Parts: sequence; C-alpha cells; structure tokens
Amino acid sequence: MPVSVARSIAQDRRPPPAGTTSASQLVNQWTEAEAIGDERVRAFVLILRTRGCYWADLKGCSMCGYAKDTLGRSATPEELGQQLDAALRAYRGERYVKIYTSGSFLDDREVDADSRQRIVAGFAGRARRLLFETLPEFATGEVLGPLQRSFPGEIEVALGLESTQPGVLLRYVNKNSPPEAYFDAADRVRSFGLRAKGYLLLKPPYLTEREAVEDVVTSVRLAAPHFDALSVNPVHIQNGTVVEWLYHRGRYRPPWLWSLVEVMRRGSAERGASRLATFPTAGGLARGPHNCGSCDALVLAALLETSLSQQFQGLDELRCECRTEWLTDSTLEPLGVEA
Repeated sequence: MPVSVARSIAQDRRPPPAGTTSASQLVNQWTEAEAIGDERVRAFVLILRTRGCYWADLKGCSMCGYAKDTLGRSATPEELGQQLDAALRAYRGERYVKIYTSGSFLDDREVDADSRQRIVAGFAGRARRLLFETLPEFATGEVLGPLQRSFPGEIEVALGLESTQPGVLLRYVNKNSPPEAYFDAADRVRSFGLRAKGYLLLKPPYLTEREAVEDVVTSVRLAAPHFDALSVNPVHIQNGTVVEWLYHRGRYRPPWLWSLVEVMRRGSAERGASRLATFPTAGGLARGPHNCGSCDALVLAALLETSLSQQFQGLDELRCECRTEWLTDSTLEPLGVEA
C-alpha cells in the first residue's frame, strides 16, 4: 500500500468532535454467552463512547476501525455518568460484565480516574467478574489499585497482544509496542491478584492463510504462560481501515472458519493452564470469517460450544466439501497460484 494512502486512512479515522447529545449515548450494549470456569453465564457487554485509542490518532492498527465510533474528543465526567446510568438501566444482573471504550479503559484521556471508579463500582456486588481492555502501558498498580477497592469481585484486564512475532506486530498489525510489553503487563496484572486475558489476531493483512494459522498457534504457546485466558479474534473487515482498502482491491480475504478450527484444535495442545476461546465477529458474512456458506452456522456453533466448554474434541468431527478447497488454497496461496 502506498504510504500516502495509509496516511490518509489514519487521518480519516477520527470523527469530528461530537455534541453533548451524542456524548451521553452509549455506542452499544448487548448480552452474550460466556463462561466463568465451568459455569455458563450471560455476559453484559458495554461500549462506552469516549475519545478512543490514542494510537489511532498517530498511526492506528491496520484492521481497527473502532475510532469511527468515538467522540472525536474526550468525554466529560458528566457525559460518562450519563452513559453509566443508561448502562445500569439495561443491566439485568449478568454475572460477567465487559466494558470497552474503543481504546483503553485505563487511559485518563478516555476515562478519567474518578469516572473509572464510579463505573466499576456501579457493578459491584452484582457482577462476579468485570473485564476491561487497555494498552499495556496503562496497566499499573497506581491505576488498578483503586479499581480493586471499588469492585470486590474478579477483575480481568484484557490486552490486545495480537501476535507474539515482533515483525507481524510492527509491519502488519502496526502496533506501537512489542510482544514483551504485553507479557510484562500481563505478569504485572497477575501479580496484583487480577486476571489477564490476551487477544490474538487471526490473519493480519499480508499473511497467507497458512502463515496466519501458524502465527496464532505459535502465539498461543508463547503467550499462555503469561495469561489466564486467550481469545482468538479472526479479522473482520471494518470501515476505513487498511484491511478494507486491500479487501476492495481483491488483495485480502477474511480468514476461513476452517483456519479458526485448526487454530483452536492445535492451540488446545499449546494453551497450558490458559483458557482458549473464540467469539468471531461477523462470522459467516462476506466481510467476516467464513467458509462456503453451507457449513458456516454449524462450524460457528461448534466453535462457540468449544469456547464455553473447553472441550475441543468435537472440532475433529466437522465436515464439509469446502474443507478441501480451504486445504488447496492454503497450499497454493504461497505460490501465488489460484486454485
């Protein structure tokens, strides 16, 4: 991709500053299936509208378009309070709560310290586990300590590691920190008595299908000692991203679901004591991870069951004629030959 195009995409990520009406509204909220240990629960997912990830202002990750859902400025404590009130009205006592900001919950530019405590305290005594996402540099004892005191349940800190290969992070994902920064942050989080969860990316741009599978399997093995849980996130095409630019020019296909099955099968032997799960976004759609269309629903259901139960044997029983096409494509893709 030309450097000028990449620069233009980065500049277009951030929307213009929003008014007070938009700032009082959540980006979204919903519930989904999850598990805490062996117990299956419902999770309440909340996306706050904040200024979003600071890295998106500088360069941004090649697959991430979440900056388009942000305020274009920092939210005030009053605006965050209104969003919290709306979330609590929709909350029905789900045992697992996930809080996202299209960036880092622990970054003061996105959520100020007092608002963080109020948000976390809003679910205290009701939720058993509370998750939020952050870049590694913000996961410090100074920031996490007050949250521990405000929420007596389990706190899970999610980190977007994506890959344990420095070259993949720097050149293909365009992350701003090396894998070691994420390992150190996860170790630090666990030293405070909190849970660490790592996100791994399946098929960043410029990797072949086979390379993408090997990258995640290797990442599971190297990351497992540092994390309590690992979640494999297959790329889906988000608006205004490098990945979308490539997709529209026929230079990128979202990963096959068969690749995700392979990652989960092989990763199960590499995960150690870590939980390994996947909850694909846009699964079965053209802009998300998909197979032929006929088997997508069946494969997605099997992946969900595996993620909740941590029983991986059922993945071996999946069958469809398109699996042969996936195998052929994976074999010939490095040669630049169309099957």
